[in-house]
Amino acid sequence: MTEDAVPTTLQNHADAAALRPRTQLFIDGGFRDAVSGRRFVTENPATGQPIAEIAEGGPEDIDVAVAVARKAADDGRWSRMSPADRKAILVRWASLIEENGREISLLETIDSGKPIGDTIGIDVPETGNCIRWHAEAIDKLYGQVAPSPEGTVAMVTKEPLGVVGLVIPWNYPIMMAAWKLGPSLATGNTVVIKPASATALSLLRAAELASEAGLPDGVLNVVTGPGSRVGEAIGRHMDIDGVGFTGSTEVGRRFLTYAGESNLKRVALELGGKSPQVVFGDYTDLEGLAANMAFAIFWNMGENCSAGSRLIVHRSAKDRVLEALRAELANWPVGDPLDPATKIGALISKTHLEQVLGYIDIGESEGARVVAGGNRILQETGGYFVPPTVFDNVRPDMRIYREEIFGPVLTVLEFDTEAEAVALANDTEYGLASSVYTNDLNIAHRVAREIKAGTVSVNCYSEGDMTVPFGGYKMSGFSGHDKSAHAHDQYTETKTTWIQVAPRP
Repeated sequence: MTEDAVPTTLQNHADAAALRPRTQLFIDGGFRDAVSGRRFVTENPATGQPIAEIAEGGPEDIDVAVAVARKAADDGRWSRMSPADRKAILVRWASLIEENGREISLLETIDSGKPIGDTIGIDVPETGNCIRWHAEAIDKLYGQVAPSPEGTVAMVTKEPLGVVGLVIPWNYPIMMAAWKLGPSLATGNTVVIKPASATALSLLRAAELASEAGLPDGVLNVVTGPGSRVGEAIGRHMDIDGVGFTGSTEVGRRFLTYAGESNLKRVALELGGKSPQVVFGDYTDLEGLAANMAFAIFWNMGENCSAGSRLIVHRSAKDRVLEALRAELANWPVGDPLDPATKIGALISKTHLEQVLGYIDIGESEGARVVAGGNRILQETGGYFVPPTVFDNVRPDMRIYREEIFGPVLTVLEFDTEAEAVALANDTEYGLASSVYTNDLNIAHRVAREIKAGTVSVNCYSEGDMTVPFGGYKMSGFSGHDKSAHAHDQYTETKTTWIQVAPRP
């Protein structure tokens, strides 16, 4: 697309106003109301105005969806389909997502407050790429033949769990859904998935496209509604074989309880983070460093579990690093998410806005100094906007340093030695992601090895691409990973088939 062809803000608003989003539950290949008939309102975080009324599912709807998914799992309409045919359907689905990318991007932007440049340039393309990647893996992953004794044949194979329950967050609605739907469907499972109540519109449209692509009825079911009813019902359901959850550590703990109090279903958790960005004094590319640091914490309004929210910088380099970061902030305008120039959109809700502003107040009360941002802006829009905020004079005992804020707030702390940098980086209950910046290869290898995190990026901020796993240490994760072929493991059972071969007569 040429620069002249990029839709204007005015065109984006017109196209968004013309959207007619799906708002019912998607069960057994079709849309239907919740059993209770109840509905809830989803709003546009950039305006505070309602978008649509969505079906409010409950435990009774989960029962219906699970029964449909179980029937589809048991009759093998999906799991026993040839790998090539399953691959073809998922590839068609990925193509349909891409072909309808503008519509899905607009839905995502008005529903979540994310900049249109991110949804149309990152989230939706990555969604199609994820589904296609796992689809292409279906007929390329082999079982094993074990080195068994003479007279036996021992095969090690993978089988689908059966019915999988998925619960996804509001910060990357369509992309996080793909991270879990890709491997769970590729391995032959049937699915009941709950999107976050605040951001259900894009997934409902994607489910409709899956049916259009040829996914058999009952294989993918979407139940919208509150976590206290729909999410818990998934976690406790006796006929769900496994759960994949991305969200807060607090809610993740509940899913372990639900599993323990029900059928001991498998639970894979991707939870919170308080990721460090460690900058050594020898690093010289300050412009590139500032761009990476800003992306790490301000991308997606800081509503990112792997956000680099703790800048741990060598004392000798702090002043020049902060100066470079201040200059970079000019490249991060806050504003209308439907404006292609916007880099930071609206926070997800008024409640979350108040939580982020509350942390800013806490930071100041504890003695940290705001050197950029620190206030609500654009109140006249009715939306929930906070600019890039940077705290200096931070101590390791401060709440803003230790607790996940989930907003565009960066804390800055100095160190003097490599050992101190590693200790500060690891001084957290989380361990999802981290970055290390140095020109010294020895430092890079030592520190990357010593940081307790699922992803360590060196001289960049990155979670890697679809070929590498994404998951955390400590309270950032439990029993599973998203992305890569490793993601298939949490949605499969491992079976040994031991065959005794009769001797030759």
